[in-house]
Amino acid sequence: MQIHWHRDDLRPADNRGLAAAAGVAGDGVDNGTPGAIPVFVFDDDILAYAGDARVRFMLDALGSLRWWYRDRGSDLVVARGDPASVLPDLAAEYDADRIVWNKGYSGLARDRDERVRDALDGHKVAHDSFHDAIFHEPGSITTNAGDPYSVFTYFGRKWHDRPKPDPIDPPEPAALADVDGDPLPTIGELGFADPDADVETAGTEAARERLAAFCSDGIYRYDEDRDYPTRSAVSRLSAHLTWGTIGIREVYDATEDARERAENGGADVSGFTPEEQVGSVEEFQSQLAWREFYTHVLYFNPEVVTENYKEYDHDIEWRDDPEELRAWKRGETGYPIVDAGMRQLREEAYMHNRVRMIVASFLTKDLQIDWRAGYHHFRDHLADHDTANDNGGWQWAASTGTDAQPYFRIFNPMTQGERYDPDAEYITRYVPALRGVDADTIHEWHELSPVERARVDTDYPAPIVDHSERREAALSMFEAARGDD
Repeated sequence: MQIHWHRDDLRPADNRGLAAAAGVAGDGVDNGTPGAIPVFVFDDDILAYAGDARVRFMLDALGSLRWWYRDRGSDLVVARGDPASVLPDLAAEYDADRIVWNKGYSGLARDRDERVRDALDGHKVAHDSFHDAIFHEPGSITTNAGDPYSVFTYFGRKWHDRPKPDPIDPPEPAALADVDGDPLPTIGELGFADPDADVETAGTEAARERLAAFCSDGIYRYDEDRDYPTRSAVSRLSAHLTWGTIGIREVYDATEDARERAENGGADVSGFTPEEQVGSVEEFQSQLAWREFYTHVLYFNPEVVTENYKEYDHDIEWRDDPEELRAWKRGETGYPIVDAGMRQLREEAYMHNRVRMIVASFLTKDLQIDWRAGYHHFRDHLADHDTANDNGGWQWAASTGTDAQPYFRIFNPMTQGERYDPDAEYITRYVPALRGVDADTIHEWHELSPVERARVDTDYPAPIVDHSERREAALSMFEAARGDD
């Protein structure tokens, strides 16, 4: 028998580690005794960095995965503790010949995996880990000098040019061990609370439904509509990719099918030519490449979780203003698109990507508060928090990261709202106090006088800062960090 240690690969299909365990076991190891034992270990060292919404999604995904195994005569074995202690004990309990898992690329995951390898070696238990979560393993896409890329453009070109492997079939029932698992712990037993947010449905079936819906419509409008939060042109697969309820090869394969339909004129999306539809598919695929790029960056620079990637001559003198930070978190800044985004985060454990950029720019440039405060808040509240992607996004917005937004390009939150939510449909969905207020008034909120705001029948607050003044202050802050005279 062989143990497959599930971590952030909570799916049976397109799973290299699970396929390896089931494939070898089904080929006759142990005199043909069925074979692969699926295991999940609740690791308190990892849970220390989790939030309520993420744990809720994880438990729901585990529940879905468990039922898949049970329908095939097996079960998901669950345990809690340090994997370096738990896994050798499970190997002994089930007389397992080998333990396999899929690689993690963060510093925390790599340190944990090394401790597990050492522990298994000490108990003389064979082990293997597999490259699974992204297409191209860190170190496989490099500059001509052999260095990892710090600019996406060149990385992205090579990513697109490299062949992509096909999805992997799930194991057959005969390749799974006949085991019984203990009940999953409740969220309270793990030390968390049910989130106030309405967390989306987890599991492979839900992921496939989202993927199919996206590839039938939104993917063909993606390039044109993805920045508009009310146009439903994004995949909403981020939490599923974070927890691995669907595999990257399966996702990419579906996008290639969508591309082929567009090329053959079979995509029924009005207003877009086949060439535009193909371009939109390729633009979405580029977002998968960005996800992989940030994973490579994190792998080679694990310190970016807590440190700036980009070095300045002097420290950036971030402001420390608890009241302004609290207003940002609550969605009470007086900048409607910012507040709508922060309230969507609170209500859904999710935020539209364009709005993520807007609220991140507002925190780091208008409030001049350290990006780490925003990163930690997102980590605590997003169901789809991914260390590499979230860190890359926050450092991009803060002008401290790889391939980052130049410090002098500062989003105007009112212009962004007017451009990407012209009818204020998104804003009024999440900011009830502005429902019934004319869209032009909403987009001019920062320019209204106190008397004019008082005439609007709403308790929505006045802006907590003046964008123009804070823009100049942000420029001065970064110029001082650069050492400019």
